[in-house]
Amino acid sequence: MPDDLRYVLLLFALFVVPRILQRYRLPSAITSFLLGAGVAFSGAELIPHGPTLPLLATFGIAAMFLVAGLEVNVADLRRGARVIWEHLALHAIVLLLAGVVVTLLLGIGARPAALVALALFTPSTGFILSSLPQLGVSVEEQFWIRAKAIAFELLALGILFVTLQSTSAERLVAATAALMVMTFVLPVAFRLFAARIAPVAPRSEFAFLLMLAVVAAYITKALGVYYLVGAFLVGAAAQSFREQLPALSSESLVHAVEAFASLFAPFYFFYAGTHLRPQDFPPRALLVGGGLLLVCVPLRVLLVLVHRRAAFRQPLRAGLPVALALTPTLVFSLVLAEILRDRFAAAPWLVGALIIYTAGNTLVPGFALHGRASELDVLQPDALAEADNPARRSR
Repeated sequence: MPDDLRYVLLLFALFVVPRILQRYRLPSAITSFLLGAGVAFSGAELIPHGPTLPLLATFGIAAMFLVAGLEVNVADLRRGARVIWEHLALHAIVLLLAGVVVTLLLGIGARPAALVALALFTPSTGFILSSLPQLGVSVEEQFWIRAKAIAFELLALGILFVTLQSTSAERLVAATAALMVMTFVLPVAFRLFAARIAPVAPRSEFAFLLMLAVVAAYITKALGVYYLVGAFLVGAAAQSFREQLPALSSESLVHAVEAFASLFAPFYFFYAGTHLRPQDFPPRALLVGGGLLLVCVPLRVLLVLVHRRAAFRQPLRAGLPVALALTPTLVFSLVLAEILRDRFAAAPWLVGALIIYTAGNTLVPGFALHGRASELDVLQPDALAEADNPARRSR
């Protein structure tokens, strides 16, 4: 089959089929991922050859984490600083205990065990933020969901960086130095853009931000910490420049980046699905994945409920919308499953169990909170634009 026809079929599959299935509360991200897995399992020559699909997938993952970085609002984090720090401290302890349990049960090293723990407990910020307007939660609950998801992602990215670079002290120091150089260079790049380029090239902020995110993503990939760290740093840096260069974090620009991500994210999920194989899902994977859903999801919900009861003196049931909204781990789990397979030679059944776990927990908010499935998407720019809340307007 010619590659041109393959791309036509792929576009139809990614932009039409998921929309049809959303009426059954199946998020388009899951549908795209399952389509990729189905193609891989079938053995049919339906995947286009060449570097185009991986490049489109890279655009998708970079754009998703760029959006997450743009959501970092220091003022919002300060507003709920005490509760957020308590939330992070509690979950840091849980991550540590989970890593120990994984090490003891599976007999694997501390580094892969830490990645498994992150895959089990790190919320998927991009997916969660896109779903907020459709979950029927209050403005105050949206604020706490947003703040806790972003803060946890910051913690998880830090742990991921240290875990992947801790093969030796020299490597960790070198990678840390490289990351510090990047954090220094990004503000300089934004200042140069604001002073030299923006005045003579109006409306170039969107292209500049996207290209900078892609370049930074490839740099952090070369450092061994995957694409998401670089793209997230660019978004966070752009958000910090909202006073000097408001156009870099304006609502219209964020909306445009979200639209870009919504276009390319399906390629990432499809491409991730094509990496799966039938041997990733033996009976052991099904049992372990189901067990993780039965244990970890209720545990994560209970942790949030108990903490909110202690922090706000509210009934446990009142914190349920926040707890349920934070359950999806989709993007982070997929990334970590890939890292575990490619860099740590994880057993296929473990990768399959993590896939089953993340697919299952990603469905929880839509069913439990009765969200409209047609709008439970990876990134829904229209829904997000209509649901501007005080946390976003405070920018």
